[in-house]
Amino acid sequence: MDTESEPYVRLATLRQLHQVVADLNTARSLADTLQAVADGAVAGLGFELAAVNLVRPDGDLIVAAVAGDASAEALMAGRVAPRSAWDRWLAMGHHWGSLRFIPYDEGWVLDDDEVPQWRSEGPAPRFPDEWHPGDRLLAPMYATPAGGGELIGVITVDRPRGGRRPGAWSREALQTYSFQAAIAISNARLRANMQRALVRLEREQQALRASEESFRQAFEYAPSGMAIAEMGGEQHGKLLRANDALCRLLGRPASVMRRYAFSDLVHPDDVNTLLRTSAEGGRAELRLARRDGSYLWVSLRNSVVADTTDGPRFLLTHVEDIEERKRRELALAHRASHDSLTGLPNSAELRARLSSRLCGRPLTADGLPGGPDDFGYDFPATPALPYDHHVHAVEPDEDGGGADGAKGLAVLFCDLDGFKTINDRFGHHTGDAVLIEVARRLSSVVRDGDTVARLGGDEFVVLADGLDREGAQELAVRLRNAIIPPIRVDGRAVRVGASFGIGWAGCGMTVEEVLHSADQRMYMEKRTRSKAHRRAG
Repeated sequence: MDTESEPYVRLATLRQLHQVVADLNTARSLADTLQAVADGAVAGLGFELAAVNLVRPDGDLIVAAVAGDASAEALMAGRVAPRSAWDRWLAMGHHWGSLRFIPYDEGWVLDDDEVPQWRSEGPAPRFPDEWHPGDRLLAPMYATPAGGGELIGVITVDRPRGGRRPGAWSREALQTYSFQAAIAISNARLRANMQRALVRLEREQQALRASEESFRQAFEYAPSGMAIAEMGGEQHGKLLRANDALCRLLGRPASVMRRYAFSDLVHPDDVNTLLRTSAEGGRAELRLARRDGSYLWVSLRNSVVADTTDGPRFLLTHVEDIEERKRRELALAHRASHDSLTGLPNSAELRARLSSRLCGRPLTADGLPGGPDDFGYDFPATPALPYDHHVHAVEPDEDGGGADGAKGLAVLFCDLDGFKTINDRFGHHTGDAVLIEVARRLSSVVRDGDTVARLGGDEFVVLADGLDREGAQELAVRLRNAIIPPIRVDGRAVRVGASFGIGWAGCGMTVEEVLHSADQRMYMEKRTRSKAHRRAG
C-alpha cells in the first residue's frame, strides 16, 4: 500500500510543506530566497538534491542555488543554459499537472545537452515506480499560480527519499511548493526594487524629484497591492495612498480607500494580528473586507519609510492575495483528516477530537479533579481554578446523571452486520456505495456538534456530548433504525444491519481505552443479539 495514503504521513507532509513555505518569506534578499527554495525542496519535500534555475533578463537560465550535495553544487552553481534547451526539456517531459517528468529510458538523448545536470549510472528499476538515477523531474515556476504567464525559473529535483517515483500526494506537494516559490521569488524581486528606490530617496537629495517619480511608478504599477499609511499620532494607520492593484483587490476606488485604516477593514477575529504587525518588518496573514461584504485572505508586510531628519514618517504595506493558497491549504488539511470515500472524519481526526476532551486527571466522587500526578503522588482533590476552562468528561451514573448531575460524552461504536456478504457477493463498487449511504444516514440523525467518523472498513464511531445513559440508548436506536432500510445500488436493493456498543469518555482515560471500551461493548451486543436481529433480510 502506498504509504502516502496514510493520514499521519499526509499530516507530516502538510506540516513540512507549511514550514518550508513559511521559510521562503523570511529570506531577506533574492539570493537568500533562491537558496531557501532549494533548501526547502530537500528539507520539506523528501528529495536529496534540488537546484533552482532562474531566468535571467536575457532569457537564458542560470543555476542560482543548489541544495543537498556539495559536489553537485560545485559542478552546477553559476552555470548557464540557453532558453531553447530548457524549452526542449519542458516540451519532452510527461505532464504531471504543472510538473514535467522525463523517465530515464526517454531522457538518455539529453545526457549531453547544454542544461546543467548531475548524472550517475544505475541498474534498470526492479519495480515500475522505482526511481532511476537517469530520471528527471522538473517543477516550472510561472508568474501566475495557474501555470500561465512568464516563466520565472525551474526547480529540478532528484533522488527522492525512499527510492520511489513521487506518488500523487508528493507531486501535489511539489506542485504547490513551486507555486509558492514563484510568488516568493517575485516578491523578493519586488522588495529588492522597492528597497533600491528607498535607498535612492535617502542618498540622492539632489535627485529627489526623479526618485519620487521612480517610487511612484514602482508603487502604482506593482502587480500586487501596495499602500502607504500614517505612522504615529492620532491618525496612525490611516491610509494615505493605495495603488490600483489594491483597489481592484478590495473592490474600492482610491478616494474611498483614503477614508479607512486597515483596522477598519480587517476581520474582527484578526484585529489583534493586525496590531502585532504594525511595526518594521511585521508580517501577517489575515482577512480584509471587500466592498461586497466578503472577506479576502491576504498577506500583509510592512516596511517603515523614514525621513532622515524627522524619523519614521509612514508605513509602506505590501498586500498579497493568498486566497487561492488558503483554499489549497484547507483542502489539503481536509484530505489529510477525512475519509476519502465517505467524506467523514477519519481515524486520526476522530482520535484528535476525542483527545481534546480528555485530560489526565479523573474526577473524584465530589466532582473535583484528583488522582496521582506525573510522579505518582496522589494529590487530594482541589477546586478548579478560575482560569481552568476545561470541562471534565465523566461517565454518567446508572441513574442517568454524573458528577454534579452532569451528562457525559457518549462514544457509540458501530459495526455493520452483513456488509461482508454484500461486498463478496456484489463487489466493492456496491460495498462502497453502501458505506457512503450509511455515512449519510448516520450524519442525518446526529445533532450539530456531534461527530460521525469512519474508523475503517465497515466500522463507524459517533461522539455525542451532553447525553445521559437513556439518551445514548435512544440515539443508538435511532442510528440503527436509520441504517436498516434497504439501500438501492444500480437498481438492486441491499440491506445491512448494525451492532452498537456505547462507551463513555472520562478524564483519566486514554483515547485508546475509550475506543476499546466501546468496541468491547459492541461485540458483547453482537454476541447477545440474535442473528435475525443483527442482519437485515
